[in-house]
Amino acid sequence: MRTYILRYPFSLLLTLVIVLLSLLPIPDVKLADDVPLADKWTHMVMYGVLTLVIWFDYKRSHQQDNFWRLLLFAFLAPIAMGGALELAQAYLTTCRSGEWLDFVANSIGVCIGTVGGLMIKKVKR
Repeated sequence: MRTYILRYPFSLLLTLVIVLLSLLPIPDVKLADDVPLADKWTHMVMYGVLTLVIWFDYKRSHQQDNFWRLLLFAFLAPIAMGGALELAQAYLTTCRSGEWLDFVANSIGVCIGTVGGLMIKKVKR
């Protein structure tokens, strides 16, 4: 476990922050009322940034790419986490509600972050 903490500190910290933000009650923000689909944009940004951070941590701590490991940890894992958190919101909390469109927004964010990660990969070469 220590190896993962040392190799992926930013990814693990951001994952913890997203889990807490997803499961704890949050106050109603009036600014968000003025922006159409502000909640969905927030989901896309959070998961896009998470994916970019995973790519960054991976590239920082590995000399060579392992396609399958990147596919698992930088693409599939964030999507699965987003789905699991939406289910947890729906069935395990009383202060939050899970939504399919939030899951879609999470997945779109992961896809955008993956494109950014591929750009990081090209720059690192």
